[in-house]
Amino acid sequence: VQLQASGGGLVQAGDSLRLSCAASGRTVSRDSVGWFRQAPGKEREFVATKFRSGNNIVYADSVKGRFTVSTDNAKNTVHLQMNNLKPDDSAIYYCALSSTIIFSSISNPRSYAYWGQGTLVTVSS
Repeated sequence: VQLQASGGGLVQAGDSLRLSCAASGRTVSRDSVGWFRQAPGKEREFVATKFRSGNNIVYADSVKGRFTVSTDNAKNTVHLQMNNLKPDDSAIYYCALSSTIIFSSISNPRSYAYWGQGTLVTVSS
């Protein structure tokens, strides 16, 4: 299983970025997909999870209303659209897959079996 994250970069506050996570060896529509981020010196932080059943998506309060998760099933790819970026959003962003996630554990990185390598997002003020 491989998850290839891309789309990171250096932007200014208020700008937008769209991250992509292309999967091989797993079908993203059959898994729950999580996005996490990790800033230097900090723990990995939950960003959002899209559950495999239905269209339920849960966002961290810090990104709610600014970030949107979507999937492109034809390309087996998950996207994280990030709008109105803030310097505090600067981090390495990771995508992850889980076939067994439950609501109470979505923010725990250990709940996800497969991880991408991460893509760096830097937001300047």
